[in-house]
Amino acid sequence: MPKEARPSTGEQAKQHAFTLLRQAILHGEMAPAQRLVENELAEEFGVTRASIRAALIDLEAQGLVERIRNRGSRVRVVTVEEAVAITECRMVLEGLCAAKAAVAASDEQLTELADLGAAMTKAVADGEPVTYSELNHALHDRIREISGQQTAVELLERLNAQLVRHRFQLALRPGRPQQSLNQHLAMIEAIRARDPQAAEAAVRAHLTSVIDALSD
Repeated sequence: MPKEARPSTGEQAKQHAFTLLRQAILHGEMAPAQRLVENELAEEFGVTRASIRAALIDLEAQGLVERIRNRGSRVRVVTVEEAVAITECRMVLEGLCAAKAAVAASDEQLTELADLGAAMTKAVADGEPVTYSELNHALHDRIREISGQQTAVELLERLNAQLVRHRFQLALRPGRPQQSLNQHLAMIEAIRARDPQAAEAAVRAHLTSVIDALSD
């Protein structure tokens, strides 16, 4: 952990622990079903057990942690069935954001999306699935930002956090980047054409493919 001064108690300490724990889960540093021992985490993060407990409660509300009666907390295991259900919800919200982005995007933002598409194409050609995965996330994030639909953005942030391991595993599956590239390029093309219906349809087609891949 960083050596800078950190609060040991109170709201700031809880937020400090929450942020570090959330990052560790999202970056795969803590595996699904890994036990989260309050004493150990308090010592590691330099905060009180009460701060850790409060952070775990907030992470449970985000679907990243589960508390098991008489056994404490662990990193939540998201089943394939749950991942499919979450992706079905993503389909509606991401489609909405793409449609709004097609209307709201500036010329500069449309160029930015085209540049992301070009970088994704290069990553696939170069056989770099991790780079492709990072660009994939960046594209979805940028479309959401451009949409200006803040409620959908906040809901998607919570949903996507629960899918981090499934999304990473899909990105590394042989042939998956090549399969999804054209779907992403179709999304970009529809937004650049300022066609909200086509943009929403492209997102739905892409996420239908994700559901199919998750179910394989």
